[in-house]
Amino acid sequence: MYSDKVMDHFQNPRNVGEIEDADGVGTVGNPTCGDLMTIYIKVKDNVIEDVKFKTFGCGAAIATSSMITEMAVGKTIEEALEITRNDVANELEGLPPVKMHCSNLAADALHAAIDNYKEKIGEKKPEDKCKDVCSCGK
Repeated sequence: MYSDKVMDHFQNPRNVGEIEDADGVGTVGNPTCGDLMTIYIKVKDNVIEDVKFKTFGCGAAIATSSMITEMAVGKTIEEALEITRNDVANELEGLPPVKMHCSNLAADALHAAIDNYKEKIGEKKPEDKCKDVCSCGK
């Protein structure tokens, strides 16, 4: 049912925790399944240099949170915004269809953290861009 990569990220999640002085924080949830994710980012010279997460949810939610942190670290803000829901699932070598909403949350949480960072530095995000890649409602 789950790939070895999903199981590895669930059993050995990377980058768990929070960044106290985070430059951006994004929290998203799915009321249907009860999953809740918070992503913290630290940015230097427009590059995400640290990412941490806290997730309350199923194994797939934990695995996608772990994976998104690995995918985002070292990327520019613009590159990180290009990470889609499907990218997360593909990096994990697939998720069962019933668990695809978990990969949506991971991408949405990262995008929300970036939006929060942009707000803090006085930059507005293009509204249409977010609608193309996430369902965070912004």
